[in-house]
Amino acid sequence: MFNQLATWLVVDVLNMELSSRLGGALHFFIYDTTKILFLLAVMIFGISFIRSFFPPEKVKEWLEGRRKGAASVMAAVLGVLSPFCSCSTVPLFIGFVEAGIPLGITFTFLISSPIVNEISLVMLFSIFGWKVALIYVLAGMTLAIVAGAIIGKLKMEKHVESYVYEIAAGQEEVHMQEGDSRTFSEKMKAVFSRDELKERTIFAARNVVETVQKIWLYLLIGIGIGAFIHGYAPQDLLVKYAGEGNFFAVPIATLLGVPLYSNAVGSLPIVEALLNKGVGAGTALAFMMAITALSLPEMILLRKVIKPKLIAVFVGVVATGIILIGYGFNAIL
Repeated sequence: MFNQLATWLVVDVLNMELSSRLGGALHFFIYDTTKILFLLAVMIFGISFIRSFFPPEKVKEWLEGRRKGAASVMAAVLGVLSPFCSCSTVPLFIGFVEAGIPLGITFTFLISSPIVNEISLVMLFSIFGWKVALIYVLAGMTLAIVAGAIIGKLKMEKHVESYVYEIAAGQEEVHMQEGDSRTFSEKMKAVFSRDELKERTIFAARNVVETVQKIWLYLLIGIGIGAFIHGYAPQDLLVKYAGEGNFFAVPIATLLGVPLYSNAVGSLPIVEALLNKGVGAGTALAFMMAITALSLPEMILLRKVIKPKLIAVFVGVVATGIILIGYGFNAIL
């Protein structure tokens, strides 16, 4: 459907050849924009509806008091199901530490949340198919668990700013306050009542609108860059420096992604264009993971609550994991 729409607009309406550079680039832009917006709207609505059942305060409650191994896996899973943007990094970090959750488990959640979310899942599915999307999710969760475990083993609590331990979490839970005397059956009836479902549906629909409003510019810029690469970038040059034959392509892509600011919306269209030019899948995905997990704004925000040494360890451990995942994807794809 989206391919037919893009072809109709480029060929029939604009009277351009798909084989031309401009025609090919424009077709890429229209096709990706319409396809991704549709998939995002559907996926964000569904994930937001599910997410309404467990706000940040509930995430903390589920992690408190559990054994480290189980808590790490749960933190990674909850990070996938309840993704938060970089602007939530500081309050979430403070809330987790205040709740007594170990530092390593806190980082597991903070790594898993941005690197594996509904937006990246939708776009990966649209580009690679469900198998690669599933492998990416598992790889991202594994990275989060291992990196969190390493940070936890290093006992770096002293590198958290002292004021963080003195702050009481101010997170407000929206749904189903605790301490009420209702039975489980009564609570479930309340959760799935017509009024409650209507409220959650409105919440999900509002989140679709708000999310699209926040990301549409990144989406267009990312797809625009991808379209330019698709139509104009010389294939030989890209393959020479970032192709499968270059052993150092993965670490180079990772290092280039660390200082950049973008998200899955802005980076995945570029990844798709790079793939079309012969860049290895692992190299392109390592670039995307570095951008989403180690963005510069997130590091600046984290500096408000942790000291430079812990930030350096965090970046080093996650970057190393991303490089290994990149090589792994190149080997299996």
